[in-house]
Amino acid sequence: MTAPLSPESALESHFVDEEQPDGGDSGPIVSKSPGQLARARFLKDKLSMVALVIVVLYVLAAISAPLLVKVGFLDPYSSNQDLLNEFQLPIGAWGGISGDHWLGVEPGIGRDVLSRVWYGISFSLAISLTATVIAVLIGVTLGIVSGASGGWVDAIIGRAIDLTLAFPQTLMLLALSTVAIAFITEVLGVPAGPPAQSLYVVVVLGLFGWTGVARIVRGQVLSLREREFVAASQMMGASKFRLYFKEILPNLWAPILVTFTLIMPAFVSAEAALAFLNVSIRPPTPTLGNVLSDSLKFAENDPVYFFVPAILIAAIVVSFNLLGDGLRDALDPKGHR
Repeated sequence: MTAPLSPESALESHFVDEEQPDGGDSGPIVSKSPGQLARARFLKDKLSMVALVIVVLYVLAAISAPLLVKVGFLDPYSSNQDLLNEFQLPIGAWGGISGDHWLGVEPGIGRDVLSRVWYGISFSLAISLTATVIAVLIGVTLGIVSGASGGWVDAIIGRAIDLTLAFPQTLMLLALSTVAIAFITEVLGVPAGPPAQSLYVVVVLGLFGWTGVARIVRGQVLSLREREFVAASQMMGASKFRLYFKEILPNLWAPILVTFTLIMPAFVSAEAALAFLNVSIRPPTPTLGNVLSDSLKFAENDPVYFFVPAILIAAIVVSFNLLGDGLRDALDPKGHR
């Protein structure tokens, strides 16, 4: 008669290697942690791996762009009027693509398209990443406090979420952009131009983008606060800060990571949309948004100039979304894509 398993043995047998066949002389069963199983599930997802490669290339391109501009490999500002015809369109097929200009030149001014798109990636990543960090920090903090506290604290934070969602942010962005940017430059001392404009966009996206994070975190905390380790911490006299950020927060890293990868592409698209409204960083400093906005008036005569930033933005957004889906499926095997 087989002896019953101890709790430790039962737990180990739950996290066994999923590839281990049943029966036979295949050797000892290798136990795996939940993190190892999640990593194995993620590595098996070919689509998510392709998305991860694209995201990594995007980040590397953003990091390397300022260095390549400094050494002279990229030149996003110099005009090449000799490469334009009398209609201010690039000379040659495909928007003037040549050995010196791999993606052609910009109509009207003649700047190198590859340099402007590549350099614009760094500004777009800086804006979207900073705004995402702000939104996640606010949303995680308020979500934990709301879910763990309950009562009137939960009610106040819930009403703040509803008010933020109901706020006409696009109209206010347009109405307050001039006043807010002037305040940033004159009162806060931020240099005018791209620094002040990018700070305004970051603050607006961060302050209006935290609501979804807060709701997701609050839902997770409502289940976590009923767990035994939370009750034990309360009985031992743990402070609210320790309870929130030492006991509950470490158990939220999976949904926070997935939410982070899903907010990033939304903010990349938001920056591009704000460029159409002339609220984001303005030319000649390039971002993916304002390069795409500038290309619209030449879309019929120079479609290459239009499709390059459009396809790049679409690839970045889709890749981040697929990466988030892959992480969610890997960390939550019971869920379905």
